[in-house]
Amino acid sequence: MKLCRYGKAGYEKPGVIDAEGRLRDLSKVVDNLGPNEISPRGLKMLTRLKPETLPPVNGNPRIGVPYVGIGKFVAIGLNYSDHAKEAGQPIPTEPIIFMKATTCINGPNDDIIQPRNSAKLDWEVELGVVIGTKAQYVAEADALSHVAGYCVVNDVSERGFQLGRPGGQWDKGKGFDTAGPIGPWLVTADEIRDPQALDMYLDVNGKRMQTGNTRTMIFGVARIVADVSQYMTLLPGDIIATGTPPGVGLGMKPAPVYLKPGDVMTLGIRGLGEQRQKVVAYSA
Repeated sequence: MKLCRYGKAGYEKPGVIDAEGRLRDLSKVVDNLGPNEISPRGLKMLTRLKPETLPPVNGNPRIGVPYVGIGKFVAIGLNYSDHAKEAGQPIPTEPIIFMKATTCINGPNDDIIQPRNSAKLDWEVELGVVIGTKAQYVAEADALSHVAGYCVVNDVSERGFQLGRPGGQWDKGKGFDTAGPIGPWLVTADEIRDPQALDMYLDVNGKRMQTGNTRTMIFGVARIVADVSQYMTLLPGDIIATGTPPGVGLGMKPAPVYLKPGDVMTLGIRGLGEQRQKVVAYSA
Protein backbone atom coordinates (compact mmCIF):
# COMPACT_ATOMS: atom_id res chain seq x y z
CA MET A 1 0.00 0.00 0.00
CA LYS A 2 0.95 3.62 -0.50
CA LEU A 3 -0.04 5.35 2.73
CA CYS A 4 -0.02 9.11 3.18
CA ARG A 5 -1.44 12.04 5.13
CA TYR A 6 -2.98 15.08 3.53
CA GLY A 7 -4.29 18.49 4.52
CA LYS A 8 -3.18 21.62 6.31
CA ALA A 9 -0.08 21.22 8.49
CA GLY A 10 -1.12 19.99 11.92
CA TYR A 11 -4.53 18.89 10.68
CA GLU A 12 -3.66 16.11 8.25
CA LYS A 13 -5.98 13.19 7.57
CA PRO A 14 -4.84 9.66 6.72
CA GLY A 15 -5.03 8.60 3.10
CA VAL A 16 -4.06 5.89 0.65
CA ILE A 17 -3.11 6.02 -3.03
CA ASP A 18 -5.15 3.66 -5.21
CA ALA A 19 -3.98 1.69 -8.25
CA GLU A 20 -4.80 4.63 -10.52
CA GLY A 21 -2.70 7.01 -8.45
CA ARG A 22 -5.71 8.74 -6.91
CA LEU A 23 -5.79 9.86 -3.29
CA ARG A 24 -8.44 8.13 -1.13
CA ASP A 25 -9.61 9.11 2.35
CA LEU A 26 -8.76 6.68 5.17
CA SER A 27 -10.15 8.75 8.04
CA LYS A 28 -13.25 6.58 8.48
CA VAL A 29 -10.98 3.56 8.95
CA VAL A 30 -8.21 4.96 11.17
CA ASP A 31 -7.82 8.28 12.98
CA ASN A 32 -4.21 8.66 11.91
CA LEU A 33 -1.21 6.76 10.59
CA GLY A 34 1.37 6.07 13.29
CA PRO A 35 3.31 3.28 14.99
CA ASN A 36 0.19 1.21 15.69
CA GLU A 37 -1.06 1.42 12.12
CA ILE A 38 2.32 0.52 10.59
CA SER A 39 2.87 -2.41 12.94
CA PRO A 40 2.38 -5.88 11.41
CA ARG A 41 -1.07 -6.10 12.97
CA GLY A 42 -2.07 -2.64 11.78
CA LEU A 43 -0.80 -3.20 8.26
CA LYS A 44 -2.54 -6.56 8.07
CA MET A 45 -5.81 -4.80 8.80
CA LEU A 46 -5.15 -2.04 6.28
CA THR A 47 -4.13 -4.40 3.50
CA ARG A 48 -7.55 -6.04 3.67
CA LEU A 49 -9.03 -2.80 2.40
CA LYS A 50 -9.82 -2.16 -1.23
CA PRO A 51 -8.67 1.43 -1.82
CA GLU A 52 -11.11 1.91 -4.70
CA THR A 53 -14.00 1.52 -2.23
CA LEU A 54 -12.81 4.47 -0.12
CA PRO A 55 -13.98 8.05 -0.76
CA PRO A 56 -11.85 9.91 -3.30
CA VAL A 57 -10.25 13.18 -2.23
CA ASN A 58 -10.98 16.00 -4.63
CA GLY A 59 -8.59 18.77 -5.60
CA ASN A 60 -4.87 18.84 -4.83
CA PRO A 61 -4.50 19.07 -1.07
CA ARG A 62 -1.14 19.52 0.61
CA ILE A 63 0.62 16.21 1.25
CA GLY A 64 2.18 15.94 4.69
CA VAL A 65 4.67 13.58 6.30
CA PRO A 66 3.14 10.14 5.63
CA TYR A 67 2.91 9.05 9.26
CA VAL A 68 3.36 10.39 12.79
CA GLY A 69 5.26 9.05 15.80
CA ILE A 70 8.82 9.34 14.53
CA GLY A 71 10.80 8.91 17.72
CA LYS A 72 14.24 8.74 16.06
CA PHE A 73 15.46 10.10 12.73
CA VAL A 74 18.64 8.11 12.16
CA ALA A 75 20.90 8.73 9.16
CA ILE A 76 23.82 6.97 7.54
CA GLY A 77 26.74 8.99 6.21
CA LEU A 78 28.93 8.36 3.15
CA ASN A 79 27.10 5.18 2.16
CA TYR A 80 27.89 5.44 -1.58
CA SER A 81 31.57 5.19 -2.48
CA ASP A 82 31.38 7.85 -5.21
CA HIS A 83 29.76 10.27 -2.76
CA ALA A 84 32.47 9.63 -0.18
CA LYS A 85 35.05 10.37 -2.88
CA GLU A 86 33.40 13.63 -3.96
CA ALA A 87 33.19 14.69 -0.30
CA GLY A 88 36.89 14.02 0.14
CA GLN A 89 36.23 11.38 2.80
CA PRO A 90 37.56 7.81 3.11
CA ILE A 91 35.18 4.98 2.24
CA PRO A 92 33.75 3.74 5.55
CA THR A 93 34.43 0.24 6.79
CA GLU A 94 31.21 0.16 8.83
CA PRO A 95 28.06 2.30 8.73
CA ILE A 96 28.52 5.88 9.93
CA ILE A 97 25.55 6.77 12.12
CA PHE A 98 24.32 10.25 12.99
CA MET A 99 20.97 11.73 13.99
CA LYS A 100 18.72 14.32 12.42
CA ALA A 101 16.62 16.26 14.93
CA THR A 102 12.95 15.32 14.79
CA THR A 103 12.16 19.05 14.68
CA CYS A 104 13.64 19.10 11.17
CA ILE A 105 10.89 16.82 9.81
CA ASN A 106 9.00 18.46 6.96
CA GLY A 107 6.32 17.63 4.42
CA PRO A 108 7.61 16.40 1.05
CA ASN A 109 6.55 19.52 -0.83
CA ASP A 110 6.86 22.14 1.91
CA ASP A 111 9.36 24.98 1.61
CA ILE A 112 12.94 24.53 2.78
CA ILE A 113 13.80 27.48 5.00
CA GLN A 114 17.45 28.46 4.66
CA PRO A 115 18.64 28.95 8.24
CA ARG A 116 20.27 32.09 9.56
CA ASN A 117 23.97 32.46 8.71
CA SER A 118 23.70 29.78 6.03
CA ALA A 119 25.74 30.06 2.82
CA LYS A 120 26.28 26.40 1.87
CA LEU A 121 22.86 24.78 1.65
CA ASP A 122 22.96 21.40 -0.11
CA TRP A 123 20.73 18.52 -1.23
CA GLU A 124 20.81 14.71 -0.77
CA VAL A 125 18.18 12.31 -2.11
CA GLU A 126 17.99 9.21 0.10
CA LEU A 127 16.00 6.04 0.64
CA GLY A 128 14.16 6.16 3.95
CA VAL A 129 13.57 2.91 5.86
CA VAL A 130 10.64 2.91 8.30
CA ILE A 131 10.72 0.51 11.26
CA GLY A 132 7.54 -1.44 11.97
CA THR A 133 8.59 -3.71 14.86
CA LYS A 134 11.08 -3.28 17.68
CA ALA A 135 14.63 -4.07 16.54
CA GLN A 136 17.26 -4.73 19.21
CA TYR A 137 20.44 -6.68 18.43
CA VAL A 138 18.89 -8.14 15.29
CA ALA A 139 20.82 -10.28 12.83
CA GLU A 140 21.27 -9.08 9.27
CA ALA A 141 19.35 -12.13 8.02
CA ASP A 142 16.30 -11.07 10.07
CA ALA A 143 16.61 -7.30 9.71
CA LEU A 144 14.15 -6.73 6.85
CA SER A 145 11.37 -8.40 8.85
CA HIS A 146 11.47 -5.33 11.11
CA VAL A 147 10.82 -2.92 8.22
CA ALA A 148 7.30 -1.58 7.69
CA GLY A 149 8.09 0.24 4.47
CA TYR A 150 10.09 2.77 2.53
CA CYS A 151 9.90 6.42 1.53
CA VAL A 152 11.81 9.28 -0.06
CA VAL A 153 13.95 11.50 2.20
CA ASN A 154 15.82 14.68 1.29
CA ASP A 155 18.72 14.92 3.75
CA VAL A 156 19.04 18.70 3.34
CA SER A 157 22.43 19.80 4.66
CA GLU A 158 24.25 23.01 5.58
CA ARG A 159 27.87 22.28 4.78
CA GLY A 160 29.23 25.31 6.61
CA PHE A 161 27.55 24.15 9.81
CA GLN A 162 28.51 20.53 9.16
CA LEU A 163 32.12 20.87 8.11
CA GLY A 164 33.35 24.43 8.06
CA ARG A 165 33.30 25.73 11.62
CA PRO A 166 35.29 25.04 14.78
CA GLY A 167 33.22 22.41 16.54
CA GLY A 168 31.15 21.88 13.40
CA GLN A 169 29.59 18.45 13.16
CA TRP A 170 26.99 16.57 11.18
CA ASP A 171 24.12 17.04 13.63
CA LYS A 172 24.52 20.83 13.36
CA GLY A 173 24.48 20.74 9.58
CA LYS A 174 21.65 18.22 9.23
CA GLY A 175 19.17 19.07 11.98
CA PHE A 176 17.92 22.59 11.31
CA ASP A 177 14.20 23.24 10.82
CA THR A 178 12.80 21.89 7.51
CA ALA A 179 15.98 19.88 6.77
CA GLY A 180 14.14 16.54 6.73
CA PRO A 181 11.37 16.25 4.10
CA ILE A 182 9.77 12.79 4.21
CA GLY A 183 7.26 11.32 1.76
CA PRO A 184 5.03 11.70 -0.17
CA TRP A 185 4.09 8.14 0.73
CA LEU A 186 5.04 5.34 3.05
CA VAL A 187 5.15 2.39 0.65
CA THR A 188 4.73 -0.86 2.54
CA ALA A 189 7.55 -3.37 2.33
CA ASP A 190 5.47 -5.93 0.43
CA GLU A 191 5.44 -3.58 -2.58
CA ILE A 192 9.23 -3.26 -2.70
CA ARG A 193 10.61 -6.61 -3.78
CA ASP A 194 14.23 -5.51 -3.52
CA PRO A 195 15.24 -2.31 -1.70
CA GLN A 196 18.67 -2.63 -3.36
CA ALA A 197 17.30 -2.09 -6.88
CA LEU A 198 15.69 1.36 -6.76
CA ASP A 199 16.53 4.18 -9.15
CA MET A 200 16.81 7.62 -7.56
CA TYR A 201 17.27 11.17 -8.84
CA LEU A 202 17.35 14.81 -7.82
CA ASP A 203 17.00 17.95 -9.99
CA VAL A 204 17.69 21.56 -9.06
CA ASN A 205 15.78 24.10 -11.14
CA GLY A 206 15.10 21.38 -13.70
CA LYS A 207 18.75 20.33 -14.07
CA ARG A 208 19.63 16.76 -13.16
CA MET A 209 22.17 16.77 -10.32
CA GLN A 210 21.92 13.27 -8.84
CA THR A 211 21.27 9.97 -10.57
CA GLY A 212 21.77 6.75 -8.68
CA ASN A 213 20.51 3.34 -7.66
CA THR A 214 20.38 1.75 -4.24
CA ARG A 215 22.33 -1.24 -5.55
CA THR A 216 25.50 0.86 -5.23
CA MET A 217 25.12 1.36 -1.49
CA ILE A 218 28.22 0.33 0.44
CA PHE A 219 25.98 -1.13 3.16
CA GLY A 220 22.54 -2.39 2.15
CA VAL A 221 19.31 -1.89 4.05
CA ALA A 222 19.52 -5.18 5.96
CA ARG A 223 23.08 -4.47 7.10
CA ILE A 224 22.14 -0.94 8.14
CA VAL A 225 19.12 -1.99 10.22
CA ALA A 226 21.10 -4.75 11.88
CA ASP A 227 24.07 -2.48 12.58
CA VAL A 228 22.03 0.40 14.02
CA SER A 229 20.14 -2.05 16.25
CA GLN A 230 23.41 -3.01 17.93
CA TYR A 231 23.82 0.53 19.26
CA MET A 232 20.25 1.71 19.87
CA THR A 233 16.88 0.00 20.03
CA LEU A 234 14.79 0.86 16.99
CA LEU A 235 11.08 1.28 17.68
CA PRO A 236 8.03 1.35 15.41
CA GLY A 237 7.96 4.68 13.58
CA ASP A 238 11.71 5.27 13.69
CA ILE A 239 13.16 6.13 10.29
CA ILE A 240 16.63 5.61 8.85
CA ALA A 241 17.93 7.67 5.92
CA THR A 242 20.40 5.39 4.17
CA GLY A 243 22.80 7.76 2.39
CA THR A 244 22.99 9.56 -0.92
CA PRO A 245 24.56 8.87 -4.32
CA PRO A 246 27.04 11.31 -5.88
CA GLY A 247 26.01 14.66 -7.31
CA VAL A 248 25.62 16.85 -4.23
CA GLY A 249 26.48 20.53 -4.42
CA LEU A 250 29.55 20.10 -2.22
CA GLY A 251 31.13 17.83 -4.82
CA MET A 252 30.53 19.95 -7.93
CA LYS A 253 33.61 20.76 -10.06
CA PRO A 254 35.40 23.08 -10.50
CA ALA A 255 33.68 24.61 -7.46
CA PRO A 256 30.81 23.68 -5.12
CA VAL A 257 27.29 24.81 -6.02
CA TYR A 258 24.87 25.61 -3.22
CA LEU A 259 21.16 26.34 -2.97
CA LYS A 260 19.81 29.87 -2.70
CA PRO A 261 16.32 31.27 -2.08
CA GLY A 262 14.10 30.69 -5.08
CA ASP A 263 15.76 27.41 -6.10
CA VAL A 264 13.49 24.38 -6.53
CA MET A 265 14.47 20.78 -5.85
CA THR A 266 12.57 17.88 -7.42
CA LEU A 267 13.56 14.40 -6.28
CA GLY A 268 12.25 10.89 -6.23
CA ILE A 269 12.82 7.15 -6.02
CA ARG A 270 11.20 4.62 -8.32
CA GLY A 271 7.98 3.34 -6.78
CA LEU A 272 8.15 5.71 -3.82
CA GLY A 273 6.92 8.96 -5.36
CA GLU A 274 8.37 12.42 -5.84
CA GLN A 275 9.09 15.47 -3.68
CA ARG A 276 9.28 19.12 -4.70
CA GLN A 277 10.64 21.88 -2.45
CA LYS A 278 11.31 25.56 -2.91
CA VAL A 279 14.08 27.23 -0.92
CA VAL A 280 13.05 30.38 0.97
CA ALA A 281 15.03 32.71 3.18
CA TYR A 282 14.60 32.61 6.93
CA SER A 283 12.57 35.47 8.36
CA ALA A 284 11.88 36.06 12.04
